[in-house]
Amino acid sequence: MNLIIDCNVWISFLLGFQKELFSRVLQDSNIDVHVCSELIKEIHEVSERPKIQKYCKHGDVDRLFRIIKLYCKFSDIRDIAVSDIRDPKDLFLLSLAETVHADYIITGDADLTSLGEHKGTKILTPAEFLRM
Repeated sequence: MNLIIDCNVWISFLLGFQKELFSRVLQDSNIDVHVCSELIKEIHEVSERPKIQKYCKHGDVDRLFRIIKLYCKFSDIRDIAVSDIRDPKDLFLLSLAETVHADYIITGDADLTSLGEHKGTKILTPAEFLRM
């Protein structure tokens, strides 16, 4: 199974939430979690915001990026997706989904979840994914 986890879910994990999701996803050898440079950049930028940093302990962000490096597959986006997505800055996630033939995008972003799916990739909240 090919999976993409959106920045907001990674940040939630950084802040101590979504442990069940990440425990299940990162330990299942049948699940490949994909990232791209755009996603890594977004996670880095958001994790450095003062409103996020005030909830982090020293070293938390470094640990998050070690987890990403250890458990995720890095992919370069080959084609730009076409979509009527409300927030065009999220288009890279749909492009990554097309590139890696993702089965799921897990996100808490209503602009993405409102799509429901994109070219065969189901777009689910963390809770919806865990209920499957």
